[in-house]
Amino acid sequence: MSIGAIIAIIVVALVIVAVIAIALPRMRDNARERDLARRRGAIADAHRDRASDRVARAEEAEQIAARERAEAELHETRARLHERGLADDELDAEDERFGDGRFEREEREERDSTVPPEERSSRW
Repeated sequence: MSIGAIIAIIVVALVIVAVIAIALPRMRDNARERDLARRRGAIADAHRDRASDRVARAEEAEQIAARERAEAELHETRARLHERGLADDELDAEDERFGDGRFEREEREERDSTVPPEERSSRW
């Protein structure tokens, strides 16, 4: 081999080593950027999923609150009717529905007194 051929091979080898030395860090940086972009996307999707779940729960809570508010308004309206004497025909039904509560404890104690003591302790 001639000296010119050896020098050419060495120069080509040095160029290849230089290209590899320059290209490898860039390739690693690109791979890191792709991985980072993938992870960012995954985390952003997770946050969006959680946000949509919370929005759905909030909407459900708003619906429940609106329903409760409407029921409260209905009860308030019925209370006003009873105060004015405009719903006297419903008094018996309302007494049964709400109950007085004065005799409930006494009735419960009378029922419990008919149950033998060993069964009462297992019930509570």
